[in-house]
Amino acid sequence: MPIQNDNPLVRSKLMSAEDAASLLPRTGTIATSGFTNGHPKAIPAALARRIASDGGEGEFGYNLYTGASTGEELDGVLARAKAIRYRTPFMSTPDLRNQINSGEVEFVDAHLSHLSSYIAHGILDPIDAAIVEAVDVASDGRIYLTTSSGMSPTFVAYAREVFVELNEAHPLELKGYHDIFLPELAPHGRPIHITSVDDRIGVPYVSCDPGRIRGIVKTHRRDHVEPFRKPDAVSAAIAGHVLEFVRHEVAFGRIPKNLLPFQSGVGNVANAVLAEMAAADWVPPVRMYTEVLQDSVFDLLDAEKLEFASTCALTFSPAAETRFHESISELRRRFVIRPQEISNNPEVIRRMGIIAMNTALEVDIYGHVNSTHVMGSAMMNGIGGSGDFTRNAYISIFLTPSTAKGGKISAVVPMVSHVDHVEHSVQIVVTEQGLADLRGLCPVRRARAIIENCAAPQYRDLLEEYLDHAIRVSKGGHMPHDLDRVFELHRRYADTGSMLPE
Repeated sequence: MPIQNDNPLVRSKLMSAEDAASLLPRTGTIATSGFTNGHPKAIPAALARRIASDGGEGEFGYNLYTGASTGEELDGVLARAKAIRYRTPFMSTPDLRNQINSGEVEFVDAHLSHLSSYIAHGILDPIDAAIVEAVDVASDGRIYLTTSSGMSPTFVAYAREVFVELNEAHPLELKGYHDIFLPELAPHGRPIHITSVDDRIGVPYVSCDPGRIRGIVKTHRRDHVEPFRKPDAVSAAIAGHVLEFVRHEVAFGRIPKNLLPFQSGVGNVANAVLAEMAAADWVPPVRMYTEVLQDSVFDLLDAEKLEFASTCALTFSPAAETRFHESISELRRRFVIRPQEISNNPEVIRRMGIIAMNTALEVDIYGHVNSTHVMGSAMMNGIGGSGDFTRNAYISIFLTPSTAKGGKISAVVPMVSHVDHVEHSVQIVVTEQGLADLRGLCPVRRARAIIENCAAPQYRDLLEEYLDHAIRVSKGGHMPHDLDRVFELHRRYADTGSMLPE
């Protein structure tokens, strides 16, 4: 029988969100559950109300750590309350993004696999309070998380005190989905015994001394996830190029006929790739070792194309979440939710031969990728786990439409305005125009391949002219550049609103 959430521990710690918020310090470090979803919703809102009604007894200001992005109910309300001073490692809400780009909030964009050791080794400020969303809490302190794991186990382990939001919008059948295991820290690290996506090596709960649980708040609030758009022509074309490449690699024996595990980033393009997999007759049932499962996983399930999926979060639109709840017991044999210390672990990613698919903002002609900064200086969301997978994947693929802003911006440029993924890690670049396989190519040959296959037609002549010019004038012939002209597309956009000449 499932453990009900009305045991003596819950009863003794039960309080309102307002009471919990009143117990939080005015300043300090708060760490919360959440990895695109599964974040606390009631206590942050109550804290924002507390700040708004404060009588001026002193400033509020927090360092905020999470697993990855959260929603308006956490980042949004605290940003609007001017409560966040420092944020890491990833975010995606407009108000917080604006405060970061205006310099009001310090933001540390970090590889998700690095953050745990930063906390454990005291590189980051210690955690005053952890707030985690759960579906149940046992009398001995076992915390059963909701739809994401993120860094909740680490936060609970290192926080001075813990608050739990028991979210009754999720069924108790979520218990058993999680596989909680944390690797040992250097220099005492041992092998992580995962050799298949369906291996389980941990327990389905986060352990916590009941005495460290300061308060429990009952809620009934689903995560707000916008429905994903159906794949448009651009996304479908990108997906088609990816599948054609995978089929080619199978034919050459570089990928086995039963394929390799896939990692897929968040967004509509990534959803389109999975939808195309579901529709392709030649694609066998696939395995996924990824950070986030989105709506398109149901396309795979409907087509009987999903063997198993390991993830850090289940991030479904309302309709897909309802369907998940209806099939929650059956799907337990298909899904496992892991902490990001495992889902993003370089050792496991390298061992299993992952095919990694992530999104780029822009790619330069030599294969460097910018996935975080608009025009080099304005933060979009963060690098997230894309670096963890790209640097360790068997095949690393970057996807992007060839243009943005109605063709006024080219995603292929002479030099990216910010570098997140260097040429040594980027193997395949795909736009709706085509696919460039960069493996084994010298820089100039990479440039020719990217321009010819990936750049939008209206930008190809500009890029080819730049490359030929750079070859003539550059003092170094290995990766030719003209430093006077290398950002001319970006400068033209800043001056005129378009990268195209008038």
